[in-house]
Amino acid sequence: MGITQDFKEFLKEYKIIGLAVAFIMGAATTTLVKSIVDDIVMPLITAFLPDGEWQSATWEWGTIIIKWGSFLGAVINFLMIALVVFVLIKALEKAKIKK
Repeated sequence: MGITQDFKEFLKEYKIIGLAVAFIMGAATTTLVKSIVDDIVMPLITAFLPDGEWQSATWEWGTIIIKWGSFLGAVINFLMIALVVFVLIKALEKAKIKK
């Protein structure tokens, strides 16, 4: 067998094309969710902050400074991505059961 045939078999056996598509879709979903969090959700939360800046919101105890604003944005981002993945997996399992 030639290297071209070996490579084609490798792609089929390990489903590399599907993995690549999933990776690209995951990256696009992450970008979309991050935009939703940064541009829609967090500005709404900003209305309830005294300084009005969620990215620089902090708690200070003496010399200890906790930057909770950016952390909250990251948590919301993670939760939304986890929800999207959960819904996709449930839909795939449901489709599998129907077959």
